[in-house]
Amino acid sequence: MSELETIGVERIMELIPHRYPMLLIDQLTQIKPGESAVGIKCVTINEPFFQGHFPGKPVMPGVLIVEAMAQSAAAFVMLGMADEAAEKLAYFMSIDGAKFRKPVVPGDRLELHITKERHRGPVWRFKGEGKVNGKVVAEATFTAMIADKQD
Repeated sequence: MSELETIGVERIMELIPHRYPMLLIDQLTQIKPGESAVGIKCVTINEPFFQGHFPGKPVMPGVLIVEAMAQSAAAFVMLGMADEAAEKLAYFMSIDGAKFRKPVVPGDRLELHITKERHRGPVWRFKGEGKVNGKVVAEATFTAMIADKQD
């Protein structure tokens, strides 16, 4: 399948339920249907987590970098589900092998490279790498389940 164009935050918010302050991706790009995509997070000093992490030395929490990877993967999966996506949610199931190699700070353009490793039924497994200026700053493997929205 061919690569799709970049989708912006408005389309991302149609695909996943996250909103400020928990929406951690601004774009989804380099979309290869059924294979991979790259989420983009433009990190600014205005992020609410910088008030306490850490005063005088702002560093994006590693757990939020992994969350941004998962949001990128969720938007990628929902994009492929087309009309069905409106009735579904992605739920985190596991995180494995998380490593944080370099701090992510205000001014960084965090690229969240996600690649599908496996998909069986409603369960998806992804390999994620966070990169800044082409250098890996974080990595993790994670699993999510796509389920019907509960009313």
